[in-house]
Amino acid sequence: MRSCTQSKEEFKLEDLKKLETIITNILTFNKEFPFDVQPVPLRKILAPGEEENLELEEEEDAAAGTGSTEAFSPRAPGTLLPRLPSEPGMTLLTIKIEKIGLKDAGQCIDPYMTISVKDVNGIDVNPVQDTPVATRKEDTYIHFNVDVEIQRHVEKLPKGAAIFFEFKHYKPKKRFTSTKCFAFMEMDEIKPGPIVIELYKKPTDFKRKKLQLLTKKPLYLHLHQTLHKDS
Repeated sequence: MRSCTQSKEEFKLEDLKKLETIITNILTFNKEFPFDVQPVPLRKILAPGEEENLELEEEEDAAAGTGSTEAFSPRAPGTLLPRLPSEPGMTLLTIKIEKIGLKDAGQCIDPYMTISVKDVNGIDVNPVQDTPVATRKEDTYIHFNVDVEIQRHVEKLPKGAAIFFEFKHYKPKKRFTSTKCFAFMEMDEIKPGPIVIELYKKPTDFKRKKLQLLTKKPLYLHLHQTLHKDS
């Protein structure tokens, strides 16, 4: 029968003191042990007023030569909705977002569009939708090539409503998503075929009262409309 022998080594006080530093490092952030365990920053999506304030801070940091250069931005899959069921005598609208022209297109991180339909008072008529992140960048254009199904029959859209397109991108220095510019289509512009619409400076003016063009250069949002009528 095999006999077991038990070690007679003692665990001394000096050994316990050596463990103290290791345990302390586990419970606190310390780049020296044994690797950087700093928490991963979360992506933030802020309201227009909040993002304006943060971007002002970012510009001040840049002027002072400070600010983090860390970039962390998960690629969002989008929240686009399927086409509504057809109704006799009613028309559905599909808008293909083809591309947007921007002078700094190549510098935009994880760009996407938020699409909403607002009444004359700036109140949502339909669910708000986000496109997936743009497919590619080329020169001064960011290409989306994605279909957006407007979630109400054209005949049921209220008088004076407009369809808004907000261009958003990730700001790594402040770790939040910002609206760069916006465009909109009014009801009399709903017609089949291509359409090119102007870009306006943020913050998004859903009431369309104080509009300022983003740039004097010929850079626009390129769309293509398809109308589906059930006779």
